[in-house]
This record gives sequence, C-alpha cells and structure tokens, in this order.
Amino acid sequence: MALVTFVDETTSGDRSDGWGVEIAEERLALRELIRRRVFQEVAEARAGSAVRPGPGSGPAPDPEAETAAALRAFERNGFLVLVAERQLTGLDDEVELRPGTEVVFLRLVPLVGG
Repeated sequence: MALVTFVDETTSGDRSDGWGVEIAEERLALRELIRRRVFQEVAEARAGSAVRPGPGSGPAPDPEAETAAALRAFERNGFLVLVAERQLTGLDDEVELRPGTEVVFLRLVPLVGG
C-alpha cells in the first residue's frame, strides 16, 4: 500500500500543501486515480457539511457526476497531471504508485480574453 500525495498547483505559482490518500494497488490508470481523488474530496465535503450545515447549503455533491466533470476537464486541457515530473497525457496512462508518490494537478489559467 502506498501513501500518494495529491498537490494542486496553478501556472501562477500557487501550490497547496497536499493531502495523502492510501492506495493499495501498485499501478492505476490516470482515470482511476482522478476518480479516487474526486471520491475522497466528495466524502470530505459531505463530512464537513454534516458537521457545519450552513445557510444556503445545497445538496451534497454526487461523486459520479463530479468524476465525469473532472475527466471532461482533463480532456479539454483544463488541468495537467504530473507524476515524478512526467506529464500524463491520456486517461488510460498507467501510473506507478510507490510510497511517497506525489501527483500534481496543475490547473491551467487562461490568458485574459483568451
């Protein structure tokens, strides 16, 4: 089992501290890695909303719908994924997961007016 760290970055240089997810498999397709990240985020959002219900809070996000949206965003070049400084270009690309693997999600910022 490997502890994989997900890190978010932007082209403007912003970088999150990252957060870890334990993954039992040694290899996963990028599609599945994105799915697991989204499912983890949705689970955390649901847990947070159960603890802190607020005014105007809507229905809990649907993990399948959120995964589909994330996969579409990747295919439209909304973000890049880098593992060991190697860019993954296809959803079926396999990722080798070792302890300490860092997966960077680089969100692309469009040019003004572009």
